[in-house]
Amino acid sequence: MNMSEKRCLDVGGTFIKCDDGRQVPTCSNGSLKEMAAAFKEAVGPVASLKQLGIAIPGPFNYREGIFLMKHKFAAAYGMSFRDLAGIPPHVDVKFLHDVNSVLVGSMDMLGLKDCNCALVTLGTGLGYTHAIKGKVQCNELGSPARGLWNRPWEDGMLEDRISARGIRNAYEDITGDSSQSVYGIAQRAYAGEDAALRVFRQTGEILAPFLKEEAEELGLSVILFGGQISKSLSLMIEPMTGLLGGVQLLPAPEGAVFRGLDTLF
Repeated sequence: MNMSEKRCLDVGGTFIKCDDGRQVPTCSNGSLKEMAAAFKEAVGPVASLKQLGIAIPGPFNYREGIFLMKHKFAAAYGMSFRDLAGIPPHVDVKFLHDVNSVLVGSMDMLGLKDCNCALVTLGTGLGYTHAIKGKVQCNELGSPARGLWNRPWEDGMLEDRISARGIRNAYEDITGDSSQSVYGIAQRAYAGEDAALRVFRQTGEILAPFLKEEAEELGLSVILFGGQISKSLSLMIEPMTGLLGGVQLLPAPEGAVFRGLDTLF
């Protein structure tokens, strides 16, 4: 099947990434009209389109393709992605939670189809999903069966620290500098700046015991890392490797989200 007949989209709050390399801006806090326009642009021409795979965060009804989010894409709550994007009935549309899609794709690309493994995504938030003997574990709507983001940590929850805002806040606490992005802090760490190195090492130290608990409870042999912040995995992996012993810690392969969508067909 050629590319005009099948397309895959990774819908995020800022961009929709397309498997043809395009990135379509989308404002998840915008109006319904703005969202619909972005969806239509990302889907592209539909005359010859036969299959469309869509990775999208939750809450979302992945069987029916209905938005259930209130923290983003709120204007689309209760509405159909197919209807908003103007996708005709002849197109076979399938949906997958974005974190689940990365895990499915990673297992396929790395030959992990029969093992117990998990995926942690580090970015704007803290994503998590796991598979038992190669089967991704989901709730009734299709979202990951377990999460880490809201696990108690200090006076709040784990995502307060293990996320982009958490890393920026930790760096500001040490240096007083609130102007740096996570990318900027990572670049400073790679250049040897002590404060930046400390922030990333502390990130690994804080996350490690939560992953150890998951590994022991679920019998995990592999934990994968995805998301933009995971591109700096080398800065925080040492404390996790030390605590997790024989569990393999690996970056998710590039393009895993689209490979995961491919498996739906």
